[in-house]
Amino acid sequence: MGKLTTHVLDTANGCPAAGMRVRFSRLEGATATELKALTLNADGRADAPLLEGSAHRPGRYRLVFSVAAYFTDRGVALPDPPFLDEVTLDFGIAAAEQHYHVPLLVSPWSYSTYRGS
Repeated sequence: MGKLTTHVLDTANGCPAAGMRVRFSRLEGATATELKALTLNADGRADAPLLEGSAHRPGRYRLVFSVAAYFTDRGVALPDPPFLDEVTLDFGIAAAEQHYHVPLLVSPWSYSTYRGS
């Protein structure tokens, strides 16, 4: 069986985004059902897969990364309102047997993501 993992790299400071808060939901039509809320560990990763085993099934999902709160907690002076507050990534899992990794590279001014391995 496959699994779903995530991690965040702080590209402004060249380090993992330790302590960033993340919400994870399953999407069904216009409804988002929150499955987990977590704080990333010292390596900028979730401590365990977000989905695995029988819970890792095809569908649409959402990750919401609390970017402004993370940078504010690091002492970065952000404008009000911040350019990036929360970064929302909607993505799909098509094959339950595959590993899906969703990384986020982020600064207060930009972000990038891709399907990792």
